[in-house]
Amino acid sequence: MQIIFDELIDSFIDNNVGIANHFLSQALAADLKANLIALYQKNMLLAAGTGNDTLVSHNHLVRGDSIYWLDRKHNDPHENDFFNLMDSFVSHLNSTCYTGITGYEFHYTLYDQGSFYKKHLDQFRNNDARKYSMIIYLNPGWLAADGGELCIHHHNGLQNISPENRKSVFFKSGELEHEVLCTHKPRMSITGWLKVNPV
Repeated sequence: MQIIFDELIDSFIDNNVGIANHFLSQALAADLKANLIALYQKNMLLAAGTGNDTLVSHNHLVRGDSIYWLDRKHNDPHENDFFNLMDSFVSHLNSTCYTGITGYEFHYTLYDQGSFYKKHLDQFRNNDARKYSMIIYLNPGWLAADGGELCIHHHNGLQNISPENRKSVFFKSGELEHEVLCTHKPRMSITGWLKVNPV
């Protein structure tokens, strides 16, 4: 995994956006997607809002995805495999880049056909604990015509990233505005943030 971790970190250093095309194994990606679909079928995904616990709003003209938070307390073997992978990545990131990450939070994300997320920053105005954003996609067979690209707003232009299966994207939460373009079929991922303890 160190080669894949370094691919993610090195591309981040080069372009402020890290990309690793095979961050998840085929098996783990399939198992996590199956989990997400099962949760959706049980109506356990909730409409996502903007803001944090102290200041949250729901507006489908801004954001149209549904989410379900991952937690080791679920004792789901596939979620735990994902958390073990993230523990390894955070350890490698801290030891090579001295980032001081102390925790993380992740949720399943589902964008139904026709949904999107307008341009935004991931870091809250009243809380800067989120330092890095990570998205890991769960969309086998994704085509360009399916839409749903992650659009990163760099100071010198736009970068569109397709949500292909097993791909991970990594960037600083408080620096890069981004949006999810309209998807033409259901678009699935795990989305989250690497965090530091607030001062």
